[in-house]
Amino acid sequence: MDTQQFEVIRPKCAGLDVHKKSVVAAVCTSDPVTLTASYKTKVFNTTNSDISALRDWLLAQDCRDVCMESTGKYWIPIFNILEPHMHVILTHPKYVKAIKGKKTDKRDAKWIANLFRFDIVKASFIPPADIRALRELSRYRLKLSYMRTAEKNRYQNSMTISRIRIDCVLTDPFGLSATRIMDYLLSGEPFDEEKCRSLIDRRVKASKDEVMDTIHGYHILEEQKFKMTHAKAHMDFINKSIDEIEAELFLRSRQYDVQVKRIATVTGITELSALFILSEIGADMSVFESDRHLCSRAGLTPANNESANKKKSTRCSKAGQYLKPLLIQCALAAVKSKKEPYFAIKYQRLSKRRGKKKAIIAIARMMLTSIYHMLSDNEDFHPDDYEATINPPKQKPVVLTLDNTLQFLREQGADPETLKLIQQQCVAQVG
Repeated sequence: MDTQQFEVIRPKCAGLDVHKKSVVAAVCTSDPVTLTASYKTKVFNTTNSDISALRDWLLAQDCRDVCMESTGKYWIPIFNILEPHMHVILTHPKYVKAIKGKKTDKRDAKWIANLFRFDIVKASFIPPADIRALRELSRYRLKLSYMRTAEKNRYQNSMTISRIRIDCVLTDPFGLSATRIMDYLLSGEPFDEEKCRSLIDRRVKASKDEVMDTIHGYHILEEQKFKMTHAKAHMDFINKSIDEIEAELFLRSRQYDVQVKRIATVTGITELSALFILSEIGADMSVFESDRHLCSRAGLTPANNESANKKKSTRCSKAGQYLKPLLIQCALAAVKSKKEPYFAIKYQRLSKRRGKKKAIIAIARMMLTSIYHMLSDNEDFHPDDYEATINPPKQKPVVLTLDNTLQFLREQGADPETLKLIQQQCVAQVG
């Protein structure tokens, strides 16, 4: 690399190539006069003692800036040990990929350090430790909700096989009435229709006769009974775990109560959803270049893929695999709100021109942009065009006169002789 074309930002820095069982470290030192780089490399194991030895070795080399490249979760233990003692950034392998054929672990570490000393490495977003803890718990809760949905599907399949079709007449097959009926049917007691009718809540819209028609003739096989019993127990355990995780999340996020409540002022976002959003983006918006950068990280912006003046694909990227679905769910709730119809009006206008799918992505981006400025400026949700959108000014009807007709034709490029002829004919008809 020609050092004359770049400015050396970090005279001494290190590059780490992290693997499952080993870490290759290279310390790059730039000569203050010639800017020539010299390297010291060393290989460490990924045991805790060796990671601590890596930290001590970097401190002994007086290296305070470290850039690491890793895939998966292998970087996390190293990052956690080095973070209190030096400035550490993580980069994606695609940004520091070396040339094929000249690629070894030591060369990779040297190449990372060389790019890092010129500050031309794109750093990944790593939030503070407390935000990372919230993110771990919120993502774990999401995975548990997926497991709960899978168990519900298995349970409902067993109901279908057992000729129990209460899901056809009840809105929620796992609601109060449905749960009471299924617990009674799985209890093994002789079937008593009157007792079963008494289990149906009075708020159920379907009649009791309609509900009983879906139960008559049922037959629960032993294997289906065993499966449903264990699925129900698993769902109860998951529900309990989710409740405990939510309690822990709110306990750990007390210092961010102001930010959470501020985000929850956006239509369609509850306090729990606000906490999940905060755990993904953090509370400090200065780490993002702009609101566009944040939206791009969330996968809510069209991609640029142009070559030879030909645009190939502008589909949204796959980024934000946790944040984007969450924002889209909040956007779907916001466009259905009748009490606060701001986003609903925006969605109706966009869906007519661009379609419903692109419109909901646009609403999700509006919401994230609003959150960015709310956290940056410490303001609640109140867009500049809120009043104009909710209560648009009534347009005064235009009265057609000879003067404004001639003015319109003049702006459209009509011939002066034609205008003069029209004026004379109108005056003659009036006269």
